Amino acid sequence: MHQPTTEPRPSIYYNYQVHAPWLPSQHAAQPRHKVVIAGAGPAGMVAALELARHGVLSVIVTPELQVSQGSRAIVFTRRSMEILQQVGTAQRMTENGLPWRFGNSIYQGQTVFRMEAPHDADDRFFPMLNIQQQYMEEYLIDACAAQPLIDFRWGNKVTGVEQRGDHARVTLDTPEGEYVVETDWLIAADGGRSDIRTLLGLKMEGASYEGRFVIADIRIDLPLPTERLAFFDPVWNPGNTILMHREPHGIWRVDYQLPPDESPDDALKPESLKARIDAQLDMIGFGGTPWEMDWSSVYSARTLTLPDYVVGRVLFTGDAAHLLPIFGVRGANTGFQDAQSLAWHLAFVLKGLAGEKLLANHSAERVGAAREIIDEAGKSTRFMAPPTRGFRMLRDAVLSLSRTQDFVRPLYHWRTSRPHEYTHSMLNSPGDDNALFTAGPAHGAPPRNIRLGADDFLLDHLGGGFELIYFTDADAIPQPLRDVVAAARQRGMPLRVTAVGAAQAVQGADLTLADAHGHFRQRYGIPFSGGAYLLRPDQHVCARWLTLDATRLQAAFNQALPQ
Repeated sequence: MHQPTTEPRPSIYYNYQVHAPWLPSQHAAQPRHKVVIAGAGPAGMVAALELARHGVLSVIVTPELQVSQGSRAIVFTRRSMEILQQVGTAQRMTENGLPWRFGNSIYQGQTVFRMEAPHDADDRFFPMLNIQQQYMEEYLIDACAAQPLIDFRWGNKVTGVEQRGDHARVTLDTPEGEYVVETDWLIAADGGRSDIRTLLGLKMEGASYEGRFVIADIRIDLPLPTERLAFFDPVWNPGNTILMHREPHGIWRVDYQLPPDESPDDALKPESLKARIDAQLDMIGFGGTPWEMDWSSVYSARTLTLPDYVVGRVLFTGDAAHLLPIFGVRGANTGFQDAQSLAWHLAFVLKGLAGEKLLANHSAERVGAAREIIDEAGKSTRFMAPPTRGFRMLRDAVLSLSRTQDFVRPLYHWRTSRPHEYTHSMLNSPGDDNALFTAGPAHGAPPRNIRLGADDFLLDHLGGGFELIYFTDADAIPQPLRDVVAAARQRGMPLRVTAVGAAQAVQGADLTLADAHGHFRQRYGIPFSGGAYLLRPDQHVCARWLTLDATRLQAAFNQALPQ
């Protein structure tokens, strides 16, 4: 029988809550479920919450009785916050997190590059927000608990998966023994060491790097701003790299690279941790400042992905689908995008609004995103932790030149996590005007947020279905367009129409947003009345027109929901 830990995990700043296990003897016989989600991490819970927004009930199972140990992911991007806004947890994140937008690369005591992430008045959220993963998971758990379409089962460990054509049989072990559930679809969101991936005998593709890093969270009072600090070739750790981030509750993250001949066990000994952290504090001018250890671990950089995220009736997402290095805050942030994509694709298949080829599209899009990230992350990883003598010589040359030569300093700047643009998605409309636009989000891109008022932004008004944003100065949506919209809704397509531009309510629109100064129109590249954008349920653009007519709108609907 599975016996999860019942003692609260130790922490000097976070109060771990131990939840009661879900036991089969206390519940009625199990019906066949539509969706079972294995894993209660960020990807699993966001997938469940997004499915609930589409009216789909899901069952979350997790072998643990509490949130994950240690801070783990601590940096969340603007796009992640926009996704979390949709599932109802962004406000708590912003209330308790630390926003930032600058990063510093330091070589031999000299700041040789300062990164500035873009941010303007149209952005509700900062480019980055620091908060420990325990809090983020706690907020998601509370949101799941408030959602009647989510059945949350603590202390349930997946021990077997059997695929049977149109469903899967999942064996779950609990503190009182095993039971079996049947489900139309099983979402594997069970992390980097996925039991389901192992049970199915699946292998990831990609590379692992020799460079290993200690991740240490310490409580210390440092009078430094919330900015990323990256130290290259420090005096106490020559040839290696150190990262520092401020976290809430007086915690600082210190990541430092290990020599290749040092084992993880040796690296995590208290005396080793103390010596290294003291040396880092000495180097930055705060030697002797008292500090206290909360949590530490060893991390190895890997860039791996499954070649397909749909395996029979099993759908992989998050770290179960891919493993990405910490550099560029890609792990959890990519998982949020995975989960949002998977949820709407699966919900539309379950509702009969599209055929199962829609799931193939999800896999193609997210595998493509993972491969692009792996390519980008591989470059930054090779710079942070050179895998060969040749890469180290190149890195050292950049470091040396950066002290005096401006042109090499941007090489320190590796692109951080960003939303993938599904440029080649099968859902994009081939007959629109995408190629003719000179501004605005293109095919497959997420929407550009627009400030509408003091505390009012475009993304605040978007729902969970398709969104037609129609730019007009008229008092009504043209009747042929309204007829196409009505027919799509009659078939069950969740679709809202937002009119942009008019001062008064526009007939045929569900929402009218004024654009007196033309700012919205300018940012979206609309030169005159009658242009439009069509957004998918994950808010990515699948069509845009300088002039929209009924025929092209119907063609876009047909393209976006393949049968």
